[in-house]
Amino acid sequence: MKKLFLLLTISFFVNSCLNQKTAQCQAEKMIETVEEVSKIDKIGGLTLVAPPKPFMKNPMIDIQAVNSDWVAVIPYGFTRPTEPKVSFNINWQWWGEKEEGIVESIRLAKAAGVNVMLKPQIYVPGDWTGTLDFHSAKAWESWEKGNTEYTLYMANLAEAQQVALFCFGTEFKNAIKERPEYWVGLIRQVREVYNGKLTYASNWDNYHNIPFWSELDYVGINAYFPLCESKTPKKEELLAHWKPVVKAMEDFQCTVDKPIIFTEFGYLSVDACASKTWELENNIRSIETNEKAQAVALDALFSTFWEKDWWEGGFLWKWFPDMQGHEGYPDKDYTPQGKKAEVVVKRWYAN
Repeated sequence: MKKLFLLLTISFFVNSCLNQKTAQCQAEKMIETVEEVSKIDKIGGLTLVAPPKPFMKNPMIDIQAVNSDWVAVIPYGFTRPTEPKVSFNINWQWWGEKEEGIVESIRLAKAAGVNVMLKPQIYVPGDWTGTLDFHSAKAWESWEKGNTEYTLYMANLAEAQQVALFCFGTEFKNAIKERPEYWVGLIRQVREVYNGKLTYASNWDNYHNIPFWSELDYVGINAYFPLCESKTPKKEELLAHWKPVVKAMEDFQCTVDKPIIFTEFGYLSVDACASKTWELENNIRSIETNEKAQAVALDALFSTFWEKDWWEGGFLWKWFPDMQGHEGYPDKDYTPQGKKAEVVVKRWYAN
């Protein structure tokens, strides 16, 4: 009984200290917010889809028209689910994913005064990077060698083009859990060749499990949080559902003491777009188009986060240059182009 009492006492003391730290952190942030209430400078970003062919016109004209001051450029690499190999910058890839297209995208952005996040991202056909797994150390090492080559190739390119922000990985949920030491080593290799800001794109349900935030400049979250299943939710309904998400995120941010960016966020323009977006994607052709739902969901997200001092903005998924690169249903896709949501984005990004 004495040992149990001692353990309970220690547990109470530790939790009390953690709660006091969080409370102190939040109090300090409230003071900072009051002092800087008139200064709101966020990343108003769009994810530029790498087009299959060279731009027909400068995409930055339309991007600036919605007041976006950042773009994410994504040159995909490819891994088959059971093959420990990474392929990139090869002939069959789209123009925008190869070095020529990457450099031209960056050049046009910088010429227009638009900042760039270079975000090399692995695509696993028919699967997801989060469940990537290999059944031997040898296979893991083979894949890691290829991923390191891919990442450092892009990091060197980011440095040569003086890119402001580099995101070195996206949603590697299982790979980081199984092989955390590899990722810490990769970060240090990237730092040796790239001198800009660095982040990682964690899945919405896994950001609190990433062991290396202290090595980075930003906590990156792909913010596809499922909020509600209403076909056309009201803004007030969404704001209420955001509250526990924000509380958890705010507590976490106080712990890691790093600003948060949404490396991806957005909604399909369909019924119930604020629910489980990955399930909607799987059934996209059978779901009704709903531009209003998308617009309301984006407005609620911006209303929730815009004045949070620890939230630095993010990158809306996604924007099609010349409407190239879509999968046949742009009317239902995440892009706000030509939809009610475009007005919402333009208004918030003007702040």
